[in-house]
Amino acid sequence: MGNNKITISLEQQFGEVLNIILQHKSRATAAVNEEVLLTAWHVGGYVSAKLKSEEWGSKVVTLLSEYIRTHRPDVKGYGRSSIYNMVKFYDEYSSETFLATVEKYLNTEFVQPRIGQIEISQILPPLENSMIVQPKTAQIVQPETGQMPKVLELTTMTNHTVILSQCKSNEERMFYILYANKEHLVKQELQRCIANQTYTELLSNKKNMSKGLLEAYPNAPVMFKDTLFVDFLNLPKKHSETKLRDGLVEHMKQFILELGKDFIFMDQEYRLNIGASTFKADLLFFHRGLQALVAVELKKTKFHPRDLGQLEFYLEALDRDVKRSNENPSIGIILCPTADHVVVEYAMSRSMSPTMITEYKRILIPQERMQQQLNEFCNLFLNKD
Repeated sequence: MGNNKITISLEQQFGEVLNIILQHKSRATAAVNEEVLLTAWHVGGYVSAKLKSEEWGSKVVTLLSEYIRTHRPDVKGYGRSSIYNMVKFYDEYSSETFLATVEKYLNTEFVQPRIGQIEISQILPPLENSMIVQPKTAQIVQPETGQMPKVLELTTMTNHTVILSQCKSNEERMFYILYANKEHLVKQELQRCIANQTYTELLSNKKNMSKGLLEAYPNAPVMFKDTLFVDFLNLPKKHSETKLRDGLVEHMKQFILELGKDFIFMDQEYRLNIGASTFKADLLFFHRGLQALVAVELKKTKFHPRDLGQLEFYLEALDRDVKRSNENPSIGIILCPTADHVVVEYAMSRSMSPTMITEYKRILIPQERMQQQLNEFCNLFLNKD
C-alpha cells in the first residue's frame, strides 16, 4: 500500500515537471513565431517604402534577394517571392481599414498566455489554447503607428501568406487568423478550410439547430457547420451508411478537421443497452470545449423527421447511463446527404434536445462568400467574464 502511495506521489511530481517543460516550450515557440513575424513586418515595411517612393523597382528586390543569399547563405527564406510576401504582409495588415476591422470586432481585452508565470497545478496535457491566452491588460491592436497588430501573433507567417493570397476581405482574413489559432491549423489544413468555405459555414444564419441546442449551448452556431465536405472518401453517388461510417472512421483525422479539432473520437457503433434491448449509435465523440458527448447518426438518404426521434432517444440514453456528472448534456448530430430546409426548420422548432441537422457533400463545391457576420465568432476570443 505504501509503495502505491509513493508511486502516485512520484507520478504527480513528474507530471508537474513535465508541465513546466511544456509551458516553457510553448512560450519559446510563441516567442520564435513573434520574432519571425516582426522580421517579416520590418523587412516588408522597409521594402514597401522603397517601392512606393519608386526608389526601388522589382529588379532591385531581386538584387536584394541575391545579395542576402551571397553574403549570408545561412540566412534562408528571403527569396524574391518571400520578400514580396513580406511586403504584402506589411501593406495589408498596416492599412487603416484592417486595423479598423480589428478594432471593430476585437476592441476589448484579449485573453493570452501570462508572461513569466507558471501554473503547475494545471491538468495535463496543458496548453490546449496556449496561443490564445494573454494577460487581461493586453490589447489586440497596438495603437502606435507602424507597430505590428497584436492579432497577427495568433498564427504563423506561413498561414498569413495563405490567408493574404486566398482571402480578399479584412473580415474574412481576421476570421481565418482566429480560426487557425483556435484549431491549431497548419498550412494544408488551413488551405482546405478556406477551400470549403468554413467562413461561410460557421457564420451563416443557422436554422438547422434545435431550440434545445441553442439554449444549452448559445455559442453552438459559431462552433458547428451547416455542411461538411467528405470528398476525401471518394464516395460513389449511391453508397450505404456502412460504407460512409467505415470511410469516416478510416479517415478520422480529415473528418475531425471538418468537424473541428475539439472533437475526440470515442467509438463507432457505440452500444447502448436499454432494458432488454441493445441500440448502436453510429459514431460517438467527446467535445473538449463544450465538455459534452456528441452522437453522430449517419443517413444515406434525405433527412426525415422520424430520424430526429431516434437521435433524441440515443441522447436520453447517453445522458442517463454514459454522461458523467461533471459533463454537459449530450449533443446529437444527424449527418445526411441532403435536407429540405423547411422540413428541418419545422422539426427543429419543437425539439428541446440539443440536436442539429448537418448535410454532407461528396464533392468540394465552391460557394458564394458571405457578408461580414463576425460578432458571434469573435466573442469566443474575448474575455466576457
